[in-house]
Amino acid sequence: MKGQVNISKATVDRLPLYFRTLRLAQDEGIDIISSDELGRRLGITPEQIRKDLASFGQFGKKGVGYYVNELKRNVGKILGLDNHWNIAVVGIGHLGEALANYQNFVSLGFNLVALFDQDPKVIGKTVNHVVVEDIRNMQQVVKERNIQIGIIAVPAAFAQGVADKLVEAGVKGIWNFAPIKMEVPDSMHIINEDLSIGLSSLSYYITRK
Repeated sequence: MKGQVNISKATVDRLPLYFRTLRLAQDEGIDIISSDELGRRLGITPEQIRKDLASFGQFGKKGVGYYVNELKRNVGKILGLDNHWNIAVVGIGHLGEALANYQNFVSLGFNLVALFDQDPKVIGKTVNHVVVEDIRNMQQVVKERNIQIGIIAVPAAFAQGVADKLVEAGVKGIWNFAPIKMEVPDSMHIINEDLSIGLSSLSYYITRK
């Protein structure tokens, strides 16, 4: 498999789409899938799919297609999903609880090992078989349980402080749902999900349709 040299962000962003589609095809009992069929399901040209996959190695058989199980395994490996990352959710309000209950974490190779909040009414509550702990113990727990990814679902006013503590504790990445831009070290990988932006964009398009 090729090293990830000069791989465009657009290509990397499409890999999870390929993985999801291959997983659905696997669930349907499909053994072999063509780039044409993948493209039809994703709305991506077969040429783009072949180009994306060729960036990482040679997959599939000319005139036959891709073996679904094999390609799914290889794409998962490229994405690092075989690392079985330990994750924690910080902020167990409505959104945080919904994230903690997300059933696909396990199937994607993510292990939910900790939940944190500062509300005494929430601390001690069990969500998806994990007990909510006091956020004051977060840094110690992150280190003890080797938590690599922190999911921030706290109000914007508290988000930067939580991010600082996660960085200090040694997480490798942050998935941020707070509607603010985080200040983190250049070495920290952070993905921002702002639900209000998505809804506002949708509102724009349907208003003008």
